[in-house]
Amino acid sequence: MKEIFDTIVIGGGQGGLATGYHLQKSGLEFLILEASNQVGGSWPSYYDSLKLFSPASVSSLPGMKLPGMKFPGNMNRYPTRDEVIRYLQEYKNKFQLPVLVNQKVDLIEKNKIGFNVRTVSGDTFQAHTIINATGSFNNPFIPNIQGREIFQGKTLHSSEYRNTQPFHNQRIIVIGGGNSAVQIAIELSEVSKTTLSVRQPIKFVKQRLLGLDIHYWLKIIGFDTFPFWRFGKTAPRTNAVNDTSGYKDRISQGNPEQRLMFTSFYEDGVIWPDGEREPVDTIIYATGFRPHLPYMKLLGALDGQGMPLQKAGISIIPGLYFVGLEGQRSFASATLRGMGKDAEYVVKKLLHHMKSRNF
Repeated sequence: MKEIFDTIVIGGGQGGLATGYHLQKSGLEFLILEASNQVGGSWPSYYDSLKLFSPASVSSLPGMKLPGMKFPGNMNRYPTRDEVIRYLQEYKNKFQLPVLVNQKVDLIEKNKIGFNVRTVSGDTFQAHTIINATGSFNNPFIPNIQGREIFQGKTLHSSEYRNTQPFHNQRIIVIGGGNSAVQIAIELSEVSKTTLSVRQPIKFVKQRLLGLDIHYWLKIIGFDTFPFWRFGKTAPRTNAVNDTSGYKDRISQGNPEQRLMFTSFYEDGVIWPDGEREPVDTIIYATGFRPHLPYMKLLGALDGQGMPLQKAGISIIPGLYFVGLEGQRSFASATLRGMGKDAEYVVKKLLHHMKSRNF
């Protein structure tokens, strides 16, 4: 194994693998460190019924147009979680990407030639550059709602939810108004009394327009990959939910029901804005994630909220890069369909950096 790598990629999910593809094409010596025991990043930890929000035909990583390397089957369908996991494993094998599993990064430090990377297992690696591609799944965000600490029922984040089996015949509230919140609530409403608790009414967008998935149109008009970063902005976030399976009709019929956010907890349940106190068995927070990069604490690469100080994936710390941040370069950043372009851009900047430093 090379003693000093050109770069070390942190994370063996979709971002890390896409980055590995472009690093390999560039002829660089690199290593991908994955914290878990398999490639795929957060995909193996998602709930069982999750499907991609974009169709198979537009949801590939770079190089996957090669024969036999696309998602098998109908290109207009929405691949399942397990299909994506297999896809990522096949991608790693196809391109023989150098991934080390069970290597959770503990600390990154600067040194004379670049960086030291220390893992929880006690291993240390050296590289001229670092590309962080970990995503944010390991840092679920839970809002601080009044009375949360006194609630006696069960609480969990959507990252811990797998299927409906433990929740039959319960009273459940899912907090959130995004795609995952709606999917989970729809699924639970089949086996329990379920409410979506939202800060504003859910906005739905049609999944198909004129017979084509909306992602085709986003690509055609250029919105999906529009370079917002060139204008000093991140890509806009949207809370709109893709109406893939009649979700809008289901919620309009009250199964699950939709209510404006409750004001606080009490011991046995929640208090709604009209003062109603309702007993609840389980609260599920589908409230998103935040970057979690404690191993960068000595680099000066993060702001006061722990967010990366970067532009289009280029850190303020020379030699440090990011792939997979939401809105990093475009609306499609951090998605399977948009990861490759971001990785390609970052690798080009990395090559320029290495050339300027005569590495």
